Amino acid sequence: MIRTVARLSAVFLLVATAVALTVTPASACPRIEGCNAELTDGAATVGYEGAGVPDVVGVSGPEYGQYAWRLLDRCIAAAETTNYCSPTAVRQCPEQPGRVIGYFVVERRPIVPSEGPAAVPVPSGFEPGDVIGDWRFYSEGCFDITPLNPPPSPGEIFSYFQRLPLPTLTTQHQPPGDGLSGLPVIFYTDSPTTQTFTVDIRGFSVVIEAKATRYTWHTGDPATPEVTSTDPGKPYPNETIEHDYRSGTYTAYLTVTWGATFTVNGSAPANVPGTTTTDGPPVTFDVLQARPVLTNPYN
Repeated sequence: MIRTVARLSAVFLLVATAVALTVTPASACPRIEGCNAELTDGAATVGYEGAGVPDVVGVSGPEYGQYAWRLLDRCIAAAETTNYCSPTAVRQCPEQPGRVIGYFVVERRPIVPSEGPAAVPVPSGFEPGDVIGDWRFYSEGCFDITPLNPPPSPGEIFSYFQRLPLPTLTTQHQPPGDGLSGLPVIFYTDSPTTQTFTVDIRGFSVVIEAKATRYTWHTGDPATPEVTSTDPGKPYPNETIEHDYRSGTYTAYLTVTWGATFTVNGSAPANVPGTTTTDGPPVTFDVLQARPVLTNPYN
């Protein structure tokens, strides 16, 4: 059990970064005896280690450079010492608008400082930054970790937007079967052109409202390969997208350009700084040549 807890703690701590690993919002404990929470991709912060932590903790003076500092979730800290994480180990902190507040145990361990004396004797051959002691309890309480876990930037949200499962819009055409040369083929799509996604980014609830902004109709006709529009088209008799074909067999499909707005934890909407595209399934149809035929009206 001790090895398991040690491995979990090693995974949860992020060395020399200020990026958070996360677990479920119901509890900050992973799967340790006494906790029911399971690991997931969002919600409560587990731990931070590295640059920025001393500032969040409020460390100053010689200790700033004499020790490495980390914020550790109280449940994990308890499991490291007792092999047991009770749900009572979890503590809640007052919420503040626009800030991320969490309850953490502060631990430190001596290192070789880049300047000034070390907190403990330095073994021969050790260099600045080398660890020369174990993690020890320093304090615990509520800490504003917003500087370590800032809200997602527009660029970060765009990277998520590009990977969302946006719908692929189906191309509809009229006439629904074979077309006739000299008679335009009407294009439109009746697929949804808006979609809402809620994603968790480092514990922040980000709502992305995606909307189709541009439609590129690939006609399959070498003479006019594309027809573009800012609307999804309409069927007859209110058609807005159409194309004249010569007789032949054609395969058409629709590329949709998506834009989006986003909110973070209920903030005012802002534009996602970029677009992405999806290609719909192809549709193949024949365009026939109409030929006049003389008939005897008296037959």
